[in-house]
Amino acid sequence: DVFAPLLDRLVEELPALRQPAGPGLAVFGPVARRMLAAVMPHAATFITPMAAVAGAVADHVLAAMVAGRRLSRAYVNNGGDISLFLADGASFDVGMVSRPDACDRHGKITVTSAMMVRGVATSGWRGRSFSLGIADSVTVLARDAATADAAATMIGNAVTIDHPAIRRQPASQLAPDSDLGERLVTVDVGRLAGHDIAVALEAGLAKADLLRSRGLIEAACLMVQGEMRLCGQLKQKSLPLAGSLRLERTGT
Repeated sequence: DVFAPLLDRLVEELPALRQPAGPGLAVFGPVARRMLAAVMPHAATFITPMAAVAGAVADHVLAAMVAGRRLSRAYVNNGGDISLFLADGASFDVGMVSRPDACDRHGKITVTSAMMVRGVATSGWRGRSFSLGIADSVTVLARDAATADAAATMIGNAVTIDHPAIRRQPASQLAPDSDLGERLVTVDVGRLAGHDIAVALEAGLAKADLLRSRGLIEAACLMVQGEMRLCGQLKQKSLPLAGSLRLERTGT
Protein backbone atom coordinates (compact mmCIF):
# COMPACT_ATOMS: atom_id res chain seq x y z
CA ASP A 1 0.00 0.00 0.00
CA VAL A 2 2.73 2.46 0.90
CA PHE A 3 4.61 1.67 -2.31
CA ALA A 4 1.67 2.35 -4.64
CA PRO A 5 1.87 6.19 -4.58
CA LEU A 6 5.60 6.33 -3.96
CA LEU A 7 6.97 6.56 -7.50
CA ASP A 8 4.42 9.13 -8.66
CA ARG A 9 5.36 11.36 -5.74
CA LEU A 10 9.05 11.02 -6.54
CA VAL A 11 8.45 11.90 -10.19
CA GLU A 12 6.72 15.10 -9.09
CA GLU A 13 9.87 16.11 -7.21
CA LEU A 14 12.44 14.96 -9.78
CA PRO A 15 13.53 18.49 -10.80
CA ALA A 16 14.60 19.19 -7.21
CA LEU A 17 15.97 15.70 -6.57
CA ARG A 18 18.33 16.06 -9.54
CA GLN A 19 19.85 19.25 -8.13
CA PRO A 20 23.07 19.29 -6.10
CA ALA A 21 22.43 18.77 -2.40
CA GLY A 22 22.76 21.83 -0.21
CA PRO A 23 21.05 23.75 2.59
CA GLY A 24 18.85 25.66 0.13
CA LEU A 25 17.38 22.55 -1.50
CA ALA A 26 13.79 21.85 -0.48
CA VAL A 27 11.96 18.53 -0.95
CA PHE A 28 8.69 17.47 0.63
CA GLY A 29 7.75 13.80 0.22
CA PRO A 30 8.81 11.31 2.90
CA VAL A 31 11.13 9.38 0.56
CA ALA A 32 12.55 12.58 -0.92
CA ARG A 33 13.34 13.81 2.58
CA ARG A 34 15.11 10.54 3.36
CA MET A 35 17.15 10.93 0.16
CA LEU A 36 18.19 14.49 0.95
CA ALA A 37 19.10 13.66 4.56
CA ALA A 38 21.30 10.79 3.39
CA VAL A 39 23.32 12.89 0.93
CA MET A 40 23.64 16.10 2.92
CA PRO A 41 26.74 14.89 4.85
CA HIS A 42 28.48 14.66 1.45
CA ALA A 43 27.27 18.01 0.12
CA ALA A 44 30.74 19.58 0.15
CA THR A 45 31.36 17.43 -2.94
CA PHE A 46 28.89 17.21 -5.82
CA ILE A 47 26.06 14.83 -5.00
CA THR A 48 22.32 14.89 -5.64
CA PRO A 49 19.57 13.20 -3.63
CA MET A 50 19.26 10.68 -6.46
CA ALA A 51 22.38 8.99 -5.09
CA ALA A 52 20.23 7.62 -2.26
CA VAL A 53 16.95 6.87 -4.05
CA ALA A 54 17.10 3.06 -4.01
CA GLY A 55 18.12 2.89 -0.37
CA ALA A 56 15.57 5.50 0.70
CA VAL A 57 12.76 3.58 -1.00
CA ALA A 58 13.86 0.40 0.78
CA ASP A 59 13.93 2.17 4.15
CA HIS A 60 10.49 3.69 3.58
CA VAL A 61 8.85 0.41 2.61
CA LEU A 62 10.51 -1.46 5.48
CA ALA A 63 9.20 1.11 7.98
CA ALA A 64 5.67 0.39 6.75
CA MET A 65 6.23 -3.37 6.93
CA VAL A 66 7.27 -3.37 10.59
CA ALA A 67 4.87 -0.68 11.87
CA GLY A 68 2.44 -2.20 14.35
CA ARG A 69 3.85 -5.71 13.95
CA ARG A 70 5.99 -7.94 16.14
CA LEU A 71 8.58 -9.44 13.83
CA SER A 72 11.88 -11.15 14.48
CA ARG A 73 13.41 -9.87 11.28
CA ALA A 74 12.44 -8.35 7.95
CA TYR A 75 14.16 -6.91 4.92
CA VAL A 76 13.48 -4.97 1.73
CA ASN A 77 15.90 -5.61 -1.12
CA ASN A 78 15.60 -2.86 -3.74
CA GLY A 79 17.90 -4.14 -6.47
CA GLY A 80 20.73 -4.83 -4.05
CA ASP A 81 20.20 -1.89 -1.71
CA ILE A 82 18.87 -3.57 1.41
CA SER A 83 17.06 -2.24 4.47
CA LEU A 84 17.04 -4.52 7.51
CA PHE A 85 14.95 -4.95 10.64
CA LEU A 86 16.41 -7.21 13.34
CA ALA A 87 14.81 -7.89 16.70
CA ASP A 88 17.06 -8.69 19.66
CA GLY A 89 19.08 -11.82 18.99
CA ALA A 90 18.28 -11.94 15.27
CA SER A 91 20.87 -11.97 12.49
CA PHE A 92 20.92 -11.72 8.73
CA ASP A 93 23.37 -13.11 6.17
CA VAL A 94 24.12 -10.89 3.19
CA GLY A 95 25.82 -12.32 0.12
CA MET A 96 28.38 -10.13 -1.63
CA VAL A 97 29.31 -9.96 -5.29
CA SER A 98 32.48 -8.59 -6.84
CA ARG A 99 30.60 -7.67 -10.04
CA PRO A 100 26.92 -6.70 -9.86
CA ASP A 101 26.46 -7.55 -13.55
CA ALA A 102 27.78 -11.09 -13.06
CA CYS A 103 26.31 -11.97 -9.62
CA ASP A 104 29.49 -13.87 -8.74
CA ARG A 105 29.14 -14.25 -4.99
CA HIS A 106 32.53 -13.98 -3.32
CA GLY A 107 31.64 -13.62 0.32
CA LYS A 108 29.02 -13.41 3.04
CA ILE A 109 28.50 -10.83 5.76
CA THR A 110 26.61 -11.74 8.92
CA VAL A 111 24.79 -8.73 10.41
CA THR A 112 23.58 -9.17 13.99
CA SER A 113 21.01 -7.20 15.98
CA ALA A 114 23.75 -5.89 18.28
CA MET A 115 25.40 -4.03 15.42
CA MET A 116 24.71 -0.48 14.27
CA VAL A 117 23.99 -1.79 10.77
CA ARG A 118 20.53 -1.77 9.24
CA GLY A 119 21.42 -0.91 5.66
CA VAL A 120 23.58 -2.46 2.93
CA ALA A 121 24.20 -0.94 -0.49
CA THR A 122 26.47 -1.65 -3.45
CA SER A 123 27.71 0.77 -6.11
CA GLY A 124 30.21 0.63 -8.96
CA TRP A 125 30.60 1.28 -12.67
CA ARG A 126 29.21 -2.16 -13.56
CA GLY A 127 25.97 -1.57 -11.65
CA ARG A 128 22.65 -0.03 -12.67
CA SER A 129 23.73 3.56 -12.07
CA PHE A 130 26.54 5.67 -13.46
CA SER A 131 29.80 5.98 -11.54
CA LEU A 132 32.69 8.41 -11.80
CA GLY A 133 35.06 5.70 -10.58
CA ILE A 134 36.31 2.31 -11.73
CA ALA A 135 35.26 0.06 -8.84
CA ASP A 136 33.56 -3.12 -9.99
CA SER A 137 31.71 -2.98 -6.69
CA VAL A 138 31.72 -1.07 -3.42
CA THR A 139 29.55 -2.61 -0.72
CA VAL A 140 28.80 -0.43 2.30
CA LEU A 141 27.23 -1.24 5.66
CA ALA A 142 25.61 1.66 7.49
CA ARG A 143 22.80 2.57 9.89
CA ASP A 144 20.17 2.52 7.14
CA ALA A 145 19.95 1.76 3.44
CA ALA A 146 19.75 5.38 2.28
CA THR A 147 22.92 6.26 4.19
CA ALA A 148 24.68 3.19 2.78
CA ASP A 149 23.49 4.01 -0.74
CA ALA A 150 24.86 7.56 -0.67
CA ALA A 151 28.16 6.45 0.88
CA ALA A 152 28.63 3.62 -1.63
CA THR A 153 28.20 6.16 -4.44
CA MET A 154 30.81 8.49 -3.00
CA ILE A 155 33.32 5.75 -2.25
CA GLY A 156 32.79 4.23 -5.70
CA ASN A 157 33.47 7.62 -7.28
CA ALA A 158 36.72 7.89 -5.30
CA VAL A 159 38.07 4.56 -6.62
CA THR A 160 39.69 6.07 -9.68
CA ILE A 161 42.85 6.85 -11.62
CA ASP A 162 43.66 8.36 -15.00
CA HIS A 163 44.63 5.58 -17.38
CA PRO A 164 44.35 5.03 -21.15
CA ALA A 165 42.53 1.74 -20.56
CA ILE A 166 39.66 3.59 -18.89
CA ARG A 167 36.96 4.99 -21.17
CA ARG A 168 34.66 7.72 -19.93
CA GLN A 169 31.74 9.56 -21.48
CA PRO A 170 29.52 12.48 -20.43
CA ALA A 171 26.54 11.16 -18.51
CA SER A 172 24.18 13.32 -20.55
CA GLN A 173 25.17 11.45 -23.72
CA LEU A 174 24.11 8.16 -22.15
CA ALA A 175 20.99 9.49 -20.43
CA PRO A 176 19.89 13.04 -21.34
CA ASP A 177 18.03 13.45 -18.04
CA SER A 178 20.90 12.23 -15.84
CA ASP A 179 21.49 14.25 -12.69
CA LEU A 180 25.22 14.03 -13.46
CA GLY A 181 24.92 16.26 -16.52
CA GLU A 182 28.20 16.60 -18.43
CA ARG A 183 30.29 14.86 -15.79
CA LEU A 184 32.36 11.99 -17.18
CA VAL A 185 31.18 8.56 -16.12
CA THR A 186 32.99 5.28 -16.61
CA VAL A 187 31.77 3.14 -19.51
CA ASP A 188 34.63 0.66 -19.84
CA VAL A 189 37.75 -0.39 -17.93
CA GLY A 190 40.41 -2.44 -19.70
CA ARG A 191 42.83 -4.70 -17.93
CA LEU A 192 44.90 -2.76 -15.41
CA ALA A 193 48.30 -3.52 -13.91
CA GLY A 194 48.45 -4.42 -10.25
CA HIS A 195 50.03 -1.08 -9.33
CA ASP A 196 47.25 0.88 -11.02
CA ILE A 197 44.57 -1.18 -9.30
CA ALA A 198 46.26 -0.60 -5.95
CA VAL A 199 46.40 3.16 -6.46
CA ALA A 200 42.70 3.31 -7.32
CA LEU A 201 41.69 1.09 -4.41
CA GLU A 202 43.76 3.02 -1.91
CA ALA A 203 42.08 6.25 -3.01
CA GLY A 204 38.69 4.68 -2.41
CA LEU A 205 39.79 3.17 0.89
CA ALA A 206 40.92 6.59 2.10
CA LYS A 207 37.43 7.90 1.35
CA ALA A 208 35.81 4.97 3.14
CA ASP A 209 38.04 5.45 6.19
CA LEU A 210 37.10 9.15 6.26
CA LEU A 211 33.38 8.39 6.15
CA ARG A 212 33.80 5.80 8.88
CA SER A 213 35.67 8.28 11.06
CA ARG A 214 32.70 10.64 10.65
CA GLY A 215 30.30 7.92 11.78
CA LEU A 216 28.59 7.68 8.40
CA ILE A 217 29.43 4.04 7.69
CA GLU A 218 30.35 0.98 9.70
CA ALA A 219 32.30 -0.94 7.07
CA ALA A 220 32.97 -1.25 3.35
CA CYS A 221 34.36 -3.71 0.83
CA LEU A 222 35.94 -2.35 -2.37
CA MET A 223 36.60 -4.52 -5.44
CA VAL A 224 38.53 -3.83 -8.68
CA GLN A 225 39.36 -6.65 -11.09
CA GLY A 226 39.55 -9.27 -8.37
CA GLU A 227 41.51 -7.14 -5.91
CA MET A 228 39.85 -6.15 -2.63
CA ARG A 229 40.23 -3.61 0.15
CA LEU A 230 38.30 -3.71 3.43
CA CYS A 231 37.32 -0.85 5.72
CA GLY A 232 36.17 -1.08 9.30
CA GLN A 233 35.35 -4.31 11.08
CA LEU A 234 35.35 -6.23 7.82
CA LYS A 235 39.13 -6.21 8.18
CA GLN A 236 38.68 -8.70 11.00
CA LYS A 237 37.81 -11.89 9.16
CA SER A 238 36.45 -13.82 12.13
CA LEU A 239 35.40 -12.27 15.44
CA PRO A 240 33.52 -14.25 18.08
CA LEU A 241 32.11 -11.23 19.92
CA ALA A 242 28.45 -10.29 19.60
CA GLY A 243 27.93 -7.32 17.36
CA SER A 244 30.98 -7.97 15.23
CA LEU A 245 31.10 -8.37 11.47
CA ARG A 246 32.33 -11.56 9.96
CA LEU A 247 33.29 -11.79 6.30
CA GLU A 248 33.45 -15.34 5.02
CA ARG A 249 35.14 -15.77 1.66
CA THR A 250 33.65 -18.18 -0.83
CA GLY A 251 35.38 -19.64 -3.85
CA THR A 252 39.07 -19.06 -4.52
